[in-house]
Amino acid sequence: MRLYVALISLSIVWGLTFILIKVSVDDTGVWGMVFLRCSLGALALLPFCIFRIKRLKLSIPYKHLIILGILNAGIPWGLLAWTETAINSNTTSVINALTPIFTALIGFLFFQKKLIKKQWLGILIGFFGIIVLTEFQIHQLLGSDFIGIGTMVLATIFYGFGSQYLKKNLQHHDLIVTITVSLFVASIFGLIMSLFLNDLPQFASFDFETSLIVIALGVFGSGLAHVLLYYMILNGTPEFAATVAYIIPITAIISGFFILNESITLNLLIGMLFIFTGIYITGRHNPSNT
Repeated sequence: MRLYVALISLSIVWGLTFILIKVSVDDTGVWGMVFLRCSLGALALLPFCIFRIKRLKLSIPYKHLIILGILNAGIPWGLLAWTETAINSNTTSVINALTPIFTALIGFLFFQKKLIKKQWLGILIGFFGIIVLTEFQIHQLLGSDFIGIGTMVLATIFYGFGSQYLKKNLQHHDLIVTITVSLFVASIFGLIMSLFLNDLPQFASFDFETSLIVIALGVFGSGLAHVLLYYMILNGTPEFAATVAYIIPITAIISGFFILNESITLNLLIGMLFIFTGIYITGRHNPSNT
């Protein structure tokens, strides 16, 4: 029951996150967004992290946490913010729903997990949903239109790898320590990218609303959200945790419609239907869940 409560809670938090990123990324910058949300999320959890390290005398697996922080937050969150500079938040959230499919596929390719024929069918159906979202112009993803749908697809690949890596290498380590350190790593990665690409936040343009949005993205969209996500991965499976992508688009589409006046197109709905069908088929017969 706790796993499902965490699932619903995370879907609401991350569904709203797509909206918050859309309205603030111009001020924060793409990689500045990664730096701010990860550093604020880590700072919110830092007191709990220090307490647990001192009380339980925990060792910190720095190597694994550096890899996790970069692959599961630093890179994909940058790609997500980059995506939202080009396409609507509701479309971004639908593409994000590919995460369970890539989680299963990466588990097969790199983590010795098995896929049966029906799961391969689900993966193909999910990919067809992406083709529908591109209005059957999939070749455009290899050109200038890669920024948008292409960058978000790439982000879901990193999410899938990060989830499988966490389950394999960090399952028996403390949850709060894992999240806090990996978020600090992601924040440093975001800062380095911001400096390298001259993409630092424009603090002079921050008003009260933007400041609140950035704080919410850090504390809730990064800190609390990662607690919920990693809890589901470690106490359930990476594939179960990835099914949060089923529910996120519903929150994001409704919020985008009422808050940002984003249109709900037929292609969006049909593409989402194919992606959801692919997720259902892929996850239903997953051997790792048995």
